[in-house]
Amino acid sequence: MAVAELNPAFTKTHLHSSQLSFLSRSVPTHQHCAFPTLHRNQQHARISCSVTQQNQVQAPAVQTQEPNSKSDCYGVFCLTYDLKAEEETKSWKKLINIAVSGAAGMISNHLLFKLASGEVFGPDQPIALKLLGSERSIQALEGVAMELEDSLFPLLREVSIGIDPYEVFQDAEWALLIGAKPRGPGMERADLLDINGQIFAEQGKALNAVASRNVKVIVVGNPCNTNALICMKNAPNIPAKNFHALTRLDENRAKCQLALKAGVFYDKVSNVTIWGNHSTTQVPDFLNAKIDGLPVIDVIKDRKWLEQEFTEMVQKRGGVLIQKWGRSSAASTAVSIVDAIRSLVTPTPKGDWFSSGVYTDGNPYGIAEGIVFSMPCRSKGDGDYELVKDVIFDDYLRNRIAKTEAELLAEKRCVAHLTGEGIAVCDLPGDTMLPGEM
Repeated sequence: MAVAELNPAFTKTHLHSSQLSFLSRSVPTHQHCAFPTLHRNQQHARISCSVTQQNQVQAPAVQTQEPNSKSDCYGVFCLTYDLKAEEETKSWKKLINIAVSGAAGMISNHLLFKLASGEVFGPDQPIALKLLGSERSIQALEGVAMELEDSLFPLLREVSIGIDPYEVFQDAEWALLIGAKPRGPGMERADLLDINGQIFAEQGKALNAVASRNVKVIVVGNPCNTNALICMKNAPNIPAKNFHALTRLDENRAKCQLALKAGVFYDKVSNVTIWGNHSTTQVPDFLNAKIDGLPVIDVIKDRKWLEQEFTEMVQKRGGVLIQKWGRSSAASTAVSIVDAIRSLVTPTPKGDWFSSGVYTDGNPYGIAEGIVFSMPCRSKGDGDYELVKDVIFDDYLRNRIAKTEAELLAEKRCVAHLTGEGIAVCDLPGDTMLPGEM
């Protein structure tokens, strides 16, 4: 294994002896790798892997380059095989590029290994992981890459790490934007919107400049609905329909609580929608949900429980978890990201749907346009989706939806300076951030 060490005390790149024994093995094709000097204070230091082919194995060359040059590959990912030349891999699909921000964080620590294992995109889909971090996390990103090496995932063919989104997002076909600044003590909600909004504005510009024109973007970093809107508005060359805010964890939590109340396993619960914002104004919809094919309100006849206890449990589940666990959810968030992706790349079961925060323009529900709002979606498995039309509303549901809609419109006004819509005016109706953002 080769490790390019990012240590300010040394300017030499070290090649471990284990790398030499690895390279002595005969392989049909491989990639020539260079390990330039890396500096901790280098603005865009990056370790990456690019695909090239050669006729015979050669030991990687150690080169010295200027500080602003790029390194070519990381460790074992310097060896890239011709997948069509191997019996086991010639039936595989074309490699896809997946960018992940906040890649050194706890959520990513669970997610990356699911992606690399084939659990998300399937057992015949090779992937390249493009991991974005910060100057503080660059050595942690090296550690992540080392663990990915040691896990021996056959489908993981390339790994790159860096701190510049314009490099990391190059040709990305999926962008999972997890990294965001957490809310600190005494921080106003408007301040958090502005600070994280600037991050997602820059990432939107980078995606617009270098990512695939059909990149699918899932925003996880909170406040995710408005962050997704900011990112989308800064990427005008990418279809607005390609941007999602993650509300799948809220849907999963709602399914769990309905299953517990009904005394069934959660696979019996379907057609659950989370409407609106990923905040405590979110609306878990029990009116359209089903248990074993029957309307929830026919199975759970306690309407008061549904309107009050159930709704509040879903809205505040994250806070309860923090009290028990001492930190916000990470593993379950990673699972919900997997669920969200799989809902887009596999056909939705007949009659069912899933929740995702998507752009409201043209929606059939009368919800204000120009915001990112969680709504019920269906997919044919092609990465696209359509909004579900066969849903019903009552006064309770409409009133709840109106409240979360008003909150998102207020957030939109608060970040107008980041979406190109004029001067920001913050008139947020109340502090409804999820506890994990406090």
